[in-house]
This record gives sequence, structure tokens and C-alpha cells, in this order.
Amino acid sequence: MQSPTPAAAPDPVKTAAAQAASNKDTAVAQYGLNATNQITPSGSLNYSQIGTWADGTPRFQAETSLSPTEQGIFNTGEETKQNLATIGRDQSSRIGQLLSTPFDLNSARDSKIAGIQQKFLDPQWARQKEALDAENFNKGIRPGTEAYQNAQQDFSTNRQRAYDQSYLDSYNAGNTAALAERNQPINEISALLSGSQVSQPNFTSTPTPGVAPTDVIGAQQQALNQHNVGFNAQQQSYMGMMNGLFGLGKTALGAGMSGGMGGWGSGGGSFPSSSAIY
Repeated sequence: MQSPTPAAAPDPVKTAAAQAASNKDTAVAQYGLNATNQITPSGSLNYSQIGTWADGTPRFQAETSLSPTEQGIFNTGEETKQNLATIGRDQSSRIGQLLSTPFDLNSARDSKIAGIQQKFLDPQWARQKEALDAENFNKGIRPGTEAYQNAQQDFSTNRQRAYDQSYLDSYNAGNTAALAERNQPINEISALLSGSQVSQPNFTSTPTPGVAPTDVIGAQQQALNQHNVGFNAQQQSYMGMMNGLFGLGKTALGAGMSGGMGGWGSGGGSFPSSSAIY
């Protein structure tokens, strides 16, 4: 019986190549399963193979088609954006003129604030001045008296405080109004230009393979392990048999040596005798 021979280790290069080929085949198969054509009321999505890559792997593309109604809406939208782009182009020539026109924010703001004061505060304080004069007259306070001067001074002080507070409150409002008038034409032109921007196409998600590839490396390792289990069992059996043969050989050798020595001992044989005459 010959000694069992252990299995040779698999070639790592060939194993890796086999695993890579299995992975690619699985990915291609999974893509084909995932690339399902879609048909909806608004359009359709179709997958097709358009050739192969350099390594022979299939090459696919996804094509979206709109329904007639949706295609008409899309065409109208594109025409609208084209019209806006044309108007924006024509109006953009005014931007240089608008920006080159001198603009003094302080004067524009002060003008707005003055307008607010004249519209709301002047009538109010005019009525209060008439009411004060009538009140002083009823009290017998006449111009030129100290009481009259004090009343007029308090009125002037309160009115100035009101105008100062109004100025502070309307400061930001004046700034906002002045800048709005200044920027409105520019904003309108910018809105026209932004409305004519090209929209990026909406691409569908490419199907992603989701099936696990065949574990070629694991399968080879499992086969090697199973072979090693069988090899170990055969090796143990072989060693057991060899140990048994060695044991029988020792027994037979011991028996043979014991029988041969018996002819010279008590087995009936005797050494020859001789006598001597003196």
C-alpha cells in the first residue's frame, strides 16, 4: 500500500482570474435583470445594448421618451426660455447705462425720509400747534409773556424729538426704498436672464448589480479542506497498518530467535564429551 499524497495548493493567479470572471458574469446578469423597461402615461424609459467595452463586457444605454402631451409642454417651455433669453440679451445692454448713472445714496435716502416726515409728521404737529395756541389763548397766556415762551419752547422741543425719532426709524426704510428704485431695473433684467438658463437633463439611475458573485476562492478552499480531511484519515489508516506490520515483524523475529537457542540448551542437545587418560 502506497502512502497517501496531500492535495496541491490551488494556483492563486488562476483562482483570482476565475473569481474576477465570475464577478463580471454575475454583474452582467444582474444588470440585465434590473434594466426593466418602464412605460408610464408621461413617457417611457428603455434600456438597450449598444455594443461592448474593450474587454468584451456589454455596454448599455438608457433612453427616455416623452409622451406627445409632455413633449409639447417641454417644447413650449424651451421656447419660453428662448424668448426670455432674447429679451434678457436685449435688456442687458441697459445695465451699463444704469450703472454708469451717478447715484448718491445719501441724497436719495434723505429725500425719502423728508417725504415721510412731510407726509405724516408735518400735518400732525401743525394741528398740535393750533391746539396749543388755542389753549394758551383760553388761559390768558399771550405772546411775549414768560409762560407763552415756555409753552412754545416745550412744544418745539417735543416736536424736534419726534422728528429725530422719525428720522432714526425711517433711516432704514429710506435706504431700502432708495436702493429698491435703483436696483429694480437691474433685478428685472437679471430675472429675465435667470429664467432663460439651460436646465440640466434628468438622468435615470443606472441599475446596480445586487446578486453576490460565486465564491470561487471559497469553493476551492472548501474542496482543499475536504481533501485534507480525507488525506488525514488515509494517513492515519496507513500509519496504523504500518504500525501493525511492524508489530507482527517484531513478534515473528522474537519467536524465531527463541526456537534456535533451544537446541543448545534443554531441548535434548548436549555438548560432546571427551575423556583424558593420564
